[in-house]
This record gives sequence, structure tokens and C-alpha cells, in this order.
Amino acid sequence: MSEKRDYYEVLGLSKNANEADIKKAYRKLAIKYHPDKNPDDAGAEEKFKEAAAAYEVLSSSEKRAQYDRFGHAGMGGQGGFGGGMNMDDIFSQFGDIFGGSFGGGGSFGGSRGGSRVVRGTNLRVKMKMTLEEIALGVKKKIKVNKLVNAEGVTYKTCQTCNGSGRILRMAQTFLGSMQTQSTCHVCQGAGKMIDKKPSDSDAQGLRRQEEVIEIDIPAGVEEGMQLSVQGRGNAGPYDGVSGDLIVVIEEIEHDKLRREGQNLHYDSLVNFVDVVLGESIEVPTVSGKVKIKIDAGTQSGKVLRLKGKGLPSVQGYATGDLFVHINVYTPLKISKEEKELLEKLKTSQNFIPTEEARDKSFFKRMRDMFS
Repeated sequence: MSEKRDYYEVLGLSKNANEADIKKAYRKLAIKYHPDKNPDDAGAEEKFKEAAAAYEVLSSSEKRAQYDRFGHAGMGGQGGFGGGMNMDDIFSQFGDIFGGSFGGGGSFGGSRGGSRVVRGTNLRVKMKMTLEEIALGVKKKIKVNKLVNAEGVTYKTCQTCNGSGRILRMAQTFLGSMQTQSTCHVCQGAGKMIDKKPSDSDAQGLRRQEEVIEIDIPAGVEEGMQLSVQGRGNAGPYDGVSGDLIVVIEEIEHDKLRREGQNLHYDSLVNFVDVVLGESIEVPTVSGKVKIKIDAGTQSGKVLRLKGKGLPSVQGYATGDLFVHINVYTPLKISKEEKELLEKLKTSQNFIPTEEARDKSFFKRMRDMFS
């Protein structure tokens, strides 16, 4: 699917759906589009994967909060199983949601052989970004130390579960004999054990290795935002599925601009003469310096708004503004001649603030501040 649909729309839910609603909606779609029920139907298989991707995010409180705030961009442009995991991966993650057999036939929810794919653990890294990088989005390469499957590992069938990955038990209840099954505690459901392994690997046939990974960071990310890059975490034991790489955004503080959501703020220190006579000044933006006009008679505290000069939303819907706060600079030292000149200006009626001017200036600043 070229463009991801909203996950709530995929499951047919509202945004206030609870955990039970999400589980029920996913189970209904998964049964409807299950490949055993729709053989050789590519469309049904895509819908099956799409439903799994939606459930993978919305069933996790952490991922759901991230998705609600940032949409698909908050999932690192990946957002679930739709892009890289196969059917066995989906069954291994969510098989227990179906609670038994499917259609009276084979196991519904394990992998096709009955055993399950063991998933590797996630990796978490921090990514420092400047405002300029956040404004445009950027591709960055990072070096991570991760677990990979060692070469030369050979496997043997797990003797405890005979390769099924499941342990079946019969229990006597007041309703009669009932069969239950659980994941094999010896092989973790993989159905196999390590036979031989290199000396530099651990008990699960994994070893540490440095890897350079390129990450595509969307524009508009924020401090503390977490992006999930699918399948780039630690490898899964027994040739299992790799975990995800979780990228936590850290925003480098700008030396001149202050961020507030999508908007930026800049404190401009302006010469007293310039605000009296009017002047053009330079202000910094995330895309370079721009000139703005300071009208004659501008009061200290006035806020000028530069529309669209802020940061884009991570969903790509809109761009914030840049607010320039005008502050009149008061000299710390002046010469004798400057003092004499100011003394003359001091007595001019144009330089004496009236009560009306004070009131107008105050209310104007309030309007500018909250408009």
C-alpha cells in the first residue's frame, strides 16, 4: 500500500476506543482476511497485514500516545508490520489473540509449522538535532552496537516440545477432559535449540556487532519524540525476527531562537533612534536572515508576526510562525554631547508620555501578545 490509512479507520474505531474494543476489532478483521480463509488473495493478505500494523500500534499505550500526537510520522515512517514482516512474524506476535484453532483446522495464530518466531529486543538511541535540521527533515547515519546472529550456528529439534514450540496438556474439569497448550519454556516456542555455535557467541547464538544505520527523520519532530525504525534492533534468537530501533529526539537549543510548539520567538534589541524614526532590521530564521520593517513610533514590547517562518508540523499539515519581540535598547554610557542633546529632547512635548499614550501602549501590547 503506497499510503498508510489512519489506524483507527483501518480497525473501524473512534479515537476514544478502549483496549477491549481494539482487540475485538482486530480479531474480527484478522479472521475475515486470514490467508487460510482467502488463499491466493493478495488483497486479503494486504488487509490482514494492515490490520496487524494498526493493532501493533494501538494496542500499546506508549505507541498509541505517540501516534495520536504525531500520526504515522511518529512511528518513524514505519509504523508496524505493513512494510517488512511476513505472516509468521504477525502470527508469532499476536497469535494468542485468537484463543484456539481456526475453522477446526490447523493452528490459527502460531506460524505455519506450529512453532513461533522469537522476536529480538528493541534498541534505544538518542538523536541530537538542530532547529535547522528539524525545519527541513534530515537523513542521519548513526553507529549502533547490536546483537546479530553469529555465523556457523546449527540447530537441533527441541526434545521437550518435539519441534512444535507448544506443550499440550490434558486437564480434567467438571465439564470433562480439556486440552490446553502453552509456549514451550525450553525453546521459547521456537521449536529448536542450538546444536553448535561459535565461541564468540552467547547461549542463544548471538554476538555483538557495530552497524551503521541511516535514519530518515521527518521535519517537525520535537524534543522527546520517539521514532520506531522497524527491524533494526537486536536480532531474534534462533534466526528470529529483529526488534526495532527506537530513536529518541533531543533538540539542541538555538542561540537566538526559542521554540514553542511549531512557533518560534526572537527577542530583537533595537536602537532607540530606529524605533523613533523607523528602520529595517535583520532577524534570524531557520532558513536564513530576513529583513523586516520597524515602523516609526514602534513601542518597546510590540510583537511582529512573520507568518510561515516557524516550523512545520510533523504530520505536514501546517507551518508555524516567527514572532519578533521588539525591545528598545537603553545605552549604559553616553557622552557629554549626547547627554545635552537628550536633556533638550526631554523637555519636548513629543517625548513626554501622556496617560492616554501609556494606556494605549499597554493595551496594544496586550492585543499583540494574545492575537
